[in-house]
Amino acid sequence: MDTLQQSTSLAKALPTRRLGRTDMEITHVGFGAWAIGGADWAVGWGAQDDSDSITAIRHAVERGINWIDTAAIYGLGHSEEVVRQALAEIPANERPYVFTKCGLIWDENDRQALPSKVGAPASIRREVEASLKRLGVERIDLYQMHWPAEDGTPLEVYWQTLLELKKEGKVRAVGLSNHSAAQLETAQSLGHVDTLQPPFSAIRRDVAQAELPWCHAHGTGVIVYSPMQSGLLTGGFSVARARALPKDDWRSRNAEFSGEKLTRNLAFAGALIPIAERHSTSVAAVAIAWTLAWPGVTGAIVGARSPAQVDGWLDAASFELTGRDLAEIAAAIEATGAGSGPLQSEK
Repeated sequence: MDTLQQSTSLAKALPTRRLGRTDMEITHVGFGAWAIGGADWAVGWGAQDDSDSITAIRHAVERGINWIDTAAIYGLGHSEEVVRQALAEIPANERPYVFTKCGLIWDENDRQALPSKVGAPASIRREVEASLKRLGVERIDLYQMHWPAEDGTPLEVYWQTLLELKKEGKVRAVGLSNHSAAQLETAQSLGHVDTLQPPFSAIRRDVAQAELPWCHAHGTGVIVYSPMQSGLLTGGFSVARARALPKDDWRSRNAEFSGEKLTRNLAFAGALIPIAERHSTSVAAVAIAWTLAWPGVTGAIVGARSPAQVDGWLDAASFELTGRDLAEIAAAIEATGAGSGPLQSEK
């Protein structure tokens, strides 16, 4: 069996969930392409080897993962270019879905400057054309507004632009990322919000209060990002590793990776080890499965920079936590004081 045949066979073996009301059935986990953007920009993860990134993406697809999430801002276009290279040898009808985002505009003369949050229709239309070209596709499967605009463009205006792009066929579905329940309600009044992409992990639980219930009630798919809290819940993180993070890795400047917060986070990660051992899986898979257990969550975006990292979390694509597991995790959150937000779903 050749690689592509194997990929197709394995893809059918992984369970899927319908992404909101769209016609897309996606695997419970998808490949996140933030880190592969490289180091030379404001929110990079340190230096990356493009050949390793390409190998990781192809390995994930071969193992059955059927969607990739990227963004124009990741590596200032570079992540989308790497995704294109990774998919180049896969026939179009066998490729995974490709999701990307708009609304963050960088300064070509200062790669380290934080991007501007822009919602102007003309800007979004320039962005979609650039992403189509970098990705080498005729249509983007899911196009998301990355953050609420801060250039004075009302939400109604930029959301209407995304709805128009969908109607024109440039994109298959449209969604919002990092938007509140109130903002979702405003957008919904103009046209259905296909998806929401919020940050969500057992440490960062705030969206479980309002956004997840809203999406569950309105048929809006949810693909969460950072389910392992950017590496803290992989089971392999430590104080020493946090201290050794290079300056061009954004985590070296993040509060969750130092001081008392780091201590609490690592204590909580340690509490997941017995659960992982009980199921003969990884701490990473347990952390990801926790997010997937919440009503309304369709899938989780998980990054990787090597095939070994993919294999470390792949169990989450088909693994489910028991009621006992969820109760133990809620107790561990409370005992360690890690993060904020609801401890457990009330379903």
